[in-house]
Amino acid sequence: MSENKMLDGKVVVVTGAGRGIGRGIAIMAAQYGAKVVVNDLGGSEQGDGADQIPALEVVKAITDAGGEAVANFGNVANSDDAGQMIEDARSNFGGIDCIVNNAGILRDVIFHKMSEAEFDAVIAVHLKGSFNVSRAAAPYFREQKSGSFVHMTSTSGLIGNFGQANYAAAKLGIAGLSRSIALDMSRFGVRSNCISPFAWSRLIGTIPQGTDAERERVKKIQQMTPEKIAAPCVYLLSDEAESISGQIFVVRNNEICLMSQPRPIRNLHNSDGWSPETIAARVGPAIQSSLTPLERSGDVFCWDPV
Repeated sequence: MSENKMLDGKVVVVTGAGRGIGRGIAIMAAQYGAKVVVNDLGGSEQGDGADQIPALEVVKAITDAGGEAVANFGNVANSDDAGQMIEDARSNFGGIDCIVNNAGILRDVIFHKMSEAEFDAVIAVHLKGSFNVSRAAAPYFREQKSGSFVHMTSTSGLIGNFGQANYAAAKLGIAGLSRSIALDMSRFGVRSNCISPFAWSRLIGTIPQGTDAERERVKKIQQMTPEKIAAPCVYLLSDEAESISGQIFVVRNNEICLMSQPRPIRNLHNSDGWSPETIAARVGPAIQSSLTPLERSGDVFCWDPV
């Protein structure tokens, strides 16, 4: 246990906490004094199956170290299950203070081959799941006039990636959801932020390794352990970050990047209004140098992890 009790007395629900990033966050939150509901459905990377052992192992790791934790095996995509996560926190620990929306699955398929079921499944867990758990906690946060959300987004949505239209749409949607929560609930002292993690996990483990370049990329990602995500997450959950809300952070090994958010970068005015012809003549040429390149996440974060 840490001597610093930054989360002392706080009750935290961490979804998808049986493995990887969620596991690291749950354990560090407990080390910093939090009482933790360890939620994990126990499914595969694709969301199939249900194995209770991962969540129970995390609970045991926390309690063996002197912390307090209980397991929850609900599905974030189900609103009743999400409500039960909050009730488990309240019945076991007397309240709810923090939510970490981390649960996720992948159904990577190139867009023109992606099925509706593959799209819906990813949206249901990532975006709808983040809504479900956040919405279940919101009335209690409003009543107590405090609370903190941390949601996991991804540069797949913030920047782009191949074969992940469903995942990218969900993750960019989460950024919008977080921003809206931050705006709507600021009057109640509630904060909401996003972390875009670079870390080796089961989901990242699905990256192809058929070429030397792909294998080298995976080798670099493997250096970025899930535990590296836990420290900024614990900070954002704590009262130390009371002035930070509606923000997006990329965490990449030992780097923390505050990300920009969409703002106007060029503005053109025509007092007579616009026609397709005048737009083609004036707007198209004027904005060429300011267009956002069609880049992938790896093109933007092109340097080795620090």
